[in-house]
Parts: sequence; C-alpha cells; structure tokens
Amino acid sequence: MAAEPPKGRTSVIYTKYAYTIPEGKSIRVITDTDAKNEADDQYAIAHALLTPRFDNRAIIAAHFGAEKSPTSMEDSYREIEKVLGLMRMDKGLTLQGAPRALPDDRTPVPSPGAQRIISEALSDDPRPLYVTFLGPLTDLASAFLMEPRIESRLTAIWIGGGGYPHGGREYNLSNDIRAANVVFRSRIPVWQVPLNVYRMVMVSLAELEVRVRPQGDIGRYLFEQLVACGHTEHSRRSPYRTGECWCLGDSPVVGLLLYEHDFDYDWTPAPEITSDMYYVHTGRSRPIRVYRAVDPRLILEDFYAKLALCAGKQAQNT
Repeated sequence: MAAEPPKGRTSVIYTKYAYTIPEGKSIRVITDTDAKNEADDQYAIAHALLTPRFDNRAIIAAHFGAEKSPTSMEDSYREIEKVLGLMRMDKGLTLQGAPRALPDDRTPVPSPGAQRIISEALSDDPRPLYVTFLGPLTDLASAFLMEPRIESRLTAIWIGGGGYPHGGREYNLSNDIRAANVVFRSRIPVWQVPLNVYRMVMVSLAELEVRVRPQGDIGRYLFEQLVACGHTEHSRRSPYRTGECWCLGDSPVVGLLLYEHDFDYDWTPAPEITSDMYYVHTGRSRPIRVYRAVDPRLILEDFYAKLALCAGKQAQNT
C-alpha cells in the first residue's frame, strides 16, 4: 500500500513502497544544488525524491562560479528539471537561486529560492525543516540577511569546506566564502560534511553500471551523464579521477536524514574562514556539528533499493 501524503502537501515524492512512515517521523526538506556543476548532485536529488520520510518542499538551483559557466544557476535549473522529468515527477518544485556569490557579508542576493527558505522556515508547520546544500551557501546566507528570524527555525546540512582542523581549498566553499562566513557567524544550526568526509562515498563505475544503469530512464541517465563527465577536460586533468571510480559526495545529506545517529561527529565552535579557505578557530561562535565519518553502505544501498523499486513500478505502469 502506498504511503499517503500529509493533508495539504504540495511536494513531489515517490511513495509506492510496501511500508509507510509512522506518524511524527515526516520531515520537511529543501535541497539547494549546483546540479550541473558535476555528476553527483543528480544522484542526491533522485535519492531525496525517492525517500518517503522527506516532504520535499523545493529544489533550488544554485550557481557554481562564472569562470565555469556564466549561466551556472540557469544551467543547474535546467538540470534539475531534466532529472524530475526523467523520474516522471512534477517540475513545480524547481526554483531559481542566486545567480552569483554575495558581494559582501551584509548584502543578500535575493531569489525565489531564498524567499522559499524564508517562507518555509516561518510557516506554522510543526515538522522540522532541513535545508541541504550541495554547493555554495549563498541562498541560505541571503535568506538570513533578508530575514534573521529564520536562524532558529531550520537546520542546514552543508556538503563543503576543507577538513578539520585546518581547512584549505574546497570547491563548494570557493564559490562563496562570504556566504559561509555569514552562516557560520549566525546561530543557524549547521551540520557540516567537509571534504575528507564526503569523499568517503566512493563508487566504481562498474558498480554503477550494475546497480544504477538498468533502472529505467533515470538510472540510464544518471549513469551516462556521470560517464560523460569523466571524459571532460577537467576530469582528464584531475589526479583524483582514474576513469574507474567516482565520489558521490553529495549523497551524505540523504544518509544523515535517514539515520543521523549512525554517523560520527564533533561539536565545534564555528570557525572564521579566510580568503584562502583556512579555518581560524576563535572560539567565539556557537558550536556546529562537524562530521568525521559517514556510512557509505547505508547511503548507497538505500539509494540502489529505492531506485530499483521505483523503476520496477514505472515499468509495470508502462
């Protein structure tokens, strides 16, 4: 029997499982993603949409740097819509985020995505709100600068930043260091998954060919776009790319919300972040949750199972 969505629900989700979510366990989720930057965001988006505990309230398109694409946010928007279309889901959840980084640490970059974060945070829905960031923190920082009251009404989960205690260059952080500092200086609850931790979710392409590629239109697309990304000039130059493996580094955001207690973390006063992306531990800011490990088995096997179940149901209805 399919799980019934809560009354008044406006989100899109796959619910045709033989189990249901007990009352009181549903959570609201907004995903903010630089989806066209690379090849792993698409896996996290699909996983979130296939997870019945999540009431997916929006998927916000994030920028990923003008040097990579002058229309990076718009590129992300189109990629999100492509994933939703292949999953045969309504595209009404997709919103535009900021097209660029913050100009300074006091000036927001307004967007429909930032406004949705505000409206969802200030709603009277009693369920917890989690906003996951698979790229820069621009939209959260903008929402906070526009409406500081949100800082006690959501939890942010960020894939980004260098390893602790020192930090260092990391791609998601590099696309808006000011935004990260705005968020870290606030009182917004933050769960940070830094570079050395999100790299733990490593898969081989052979594994993805067996477990993902056969699973309908979305499975084939997820696999093929990842293979194609491995043949770009950037990937060919990277010492971390072998042609056989890929890091699904954005997928921990789903795993943490499936079962946060199975992952190791420290409570660490939020650091200041320098222009070259190193951490300065002043001890003045409130603690944030910094993860030391994630469970790739839980994350990947849950995704593979949900993808297969979804593809099977779609095939039966064809």
